[in-house]
Amino acid sequence: MKIVEFLNEKAVTGRLASRDKEGAIRELVDLLAKAEGIKNKEDLVKALLNRENLGSTGIGQGVGIPHAKTNTVKKLVAAFGISHQGVNFDALDGEPVFIFFLLVAPEDSAGPHLKGLARISRLLKDKFFRESLKQLSEEKSIIKLIREEDAKKP
Repeated sequence: MKIVEFLNEKAVTGRLASRDKEGAIRELVDLLAKAEGIKNKEDLVKALLNRENLGSTGIGQGVGIPHAKTNTVKKLVAAFGISHQGVNFDALDGEPVFIFFLLVAPEDSAGPHLKGLARISRLLKDKFFRESLKQLSEEKSIIKLIREEDAKKP
């Protein structure tokens, strides 16, 4: 599974403004809702915040992958954002989060959901890729870099 199969390119920003966890999640949900035509944004935000209550999805090294399963979506979808100032996301390493992949799947799609998380994690393990992403603000440049990296990795 490739990221380009589930990342909605209309839900990408290089300019997240929020400084806290809920604000960042809400910004990403707004992007995704607009791009995917999601009607009930509050249900989606609630599902993501409930998942955060189980443990932070700030996985360390400046990366956050907020994710949830909810029937507000019909298929696996993702939004992407970069925060240049960093977000206090209660990351596992205590550091701010700069790179966000928001991943949402329908309730009954454990397989695609886990494959999507694994793919994102695999790409973001690469320090050079992470550092390159953090330098970008323009959506087209971000999408181009993600596409290139996605194509390189098996």
